[in-house]
Amino acid sequence: MKKQSRILCLASAIALAASTASGGAIAATEAQEVTNARQETQIWTTYALSPYLRANDLKVSVENGKATLTGNVAEEVNKDLAREIALGVQGITEVDNRIVVNADYQPAKPGAERSFGDTIDDAGITAKIKSKLMWGKNTDGMSTNVDTKYGRVTLRGTAQSAAERDLAGRMAMNTQGVVAVDNQIKVNALQPTVTENGKSMADEAGADLSDSWITTKVKSTLLYSSNVSGSAIDVTTNKGIVSLRGRVSNGAEHDLAIELAQNVRGVRSVQSKELVF
Repeated sequence: MKKQSRILCLASAIALAASTASGGAIAATEAQEVTNARQETQIWTTYALSPYLRANDLKVSVENGKATLTGNVAEEVNKDLAREIALGVQGITEVDNRIVVNADYQPAKPGAERSFGDTIDDAGITAKIKSKLMWGKNTDGMSTNVDTKYGRVTLRGTAQSAAERDLAGRMAMNTQGVVAVDNQIKVNALQPTVTENGKSMADEAGADLSDSWITTKVKSTLLYSSNVSGSAIDVTTNKGIVSLRGRVSNGAEHDLAIELAQNVRGVRSVQSKELVF
């Protein structure tokens, strides 16, 4: 009887150990699958955000740190870029790059539904334009709606004058990523309350705006704008007087940088003696 009991206990212990080992293996497998999915998503999202890769039909699968890439691109450099992006993801130790380089490959044309990357780009453009209008001396009180699709911007709302409307259009057109602007802003001088109140508040607050705030907004405006090397221009502010230093490509870029800085709320004047070309 005692022998049978010992056998039963031993069998139970073996069964319990096997069950525990099996449970641990299942948990480990599930954890690895989650890691694989996370890495696949991270790589695909980076492809979707890249203007060089988003239009290609690239696919990604990851298993135990190895990423397998498939699809088509038109240039070898894009195939290499896809590989480098995958290797840059934490935990990816190997890339099997099966992407086919085909010089005749034609990426799918934009359809009615924007891709993830296009949507992110358009949202960024909209945010930049809204920020520039909000920071502007002559545009912060305007009632303006900004809509962007594939880099094409539509402006709607009201302005006090044609000059204000045109300024908003120029600011939008001079934003990075913008390919066209449809300025539908209407001039409505008969109902100035919103605009005038906004400008009045801005004028009153202008004296209280800190130099650091002004510097940040001028720098951001330059960085957001096309045709200006914002990263090459140093901006400092002292009592509302903005100094621009650095090197620009030509006189047009020089004048545009000054105009953009002058349009920021709180700026009293702009010094540009050290902005050379």
